[in-house]
Amino acid sequence: MGLLPAGALASTISTVVFTMIAVWYVVPRLRASGRAAALTPLLWVQAFRYVALQIFSAQRFGFAVSDGARDQIAYGDIAGMVLAVAAIVALRHRARFAIALVWLLAAETLVDLVNATLAGVREGLFAVAANLTWVILTFYAPLLWVSLALIVWQLCTRRGETLGA
Repeated sequence: MGLLPAGALASTISTVVFTMIAVWYVVPRLRASGRAAALTPLLWVQAFRYVALQIFSAQRFGFAVSDGARDQIAYGDIAGMVLAVAAIVALRHRARFAIALVWLLAAETLVDLVNATLAGVREGLFAVAANLTWVILTFYAPLLWVSLALIVWQLCTRRGETLGA
C-alpha cells in the first residue's frame, strides 16, 4: 500500500473510532454536565495544537512542505491553541465573554482545519508524511475535527443556558 492510501485509510479509521468514542462515551457525559463543564474538556483537546510547531523541524529534515503552507499550518494551530486556553480560563472564571470566545475558537478551527487540509492536498503532504507528522495527520487532526463537531453541537444545543455556578 502506498503512503497516500495508507494515510487516508488511517485518517478515516481514526475519525470513525473517535466518532464512536464520542457518541458512546462523551455525549452522555456532556449531556449530564453543565455548559461550562461540558465545553471545557472539549477545549482541552484543542489546547495541544502547538504540536504543529514540529512542522518546522520536519521541514528541515525532509518534509516537503512549502514555507507558505508551513506557516499557515503552524500559525493557524497556534492561534487555535491560544483561543482554546483563553476560553478554558474564561469558562473557569465564568466570564461573560467565554461563550463568544468558544465561538471564535470554533470559527478559527474550522477555517484552519479546512485551510490545512487544502494545503495538504495541494502539496501532497500525506504522500511524504513520516514519523510525528504522520501521527498528527492521521491521529490528532481527526480528533480535532470530532472535538470541533462536539463543541459546535454544545454551543448550538445549549444556547441561552448559563455557565453555572
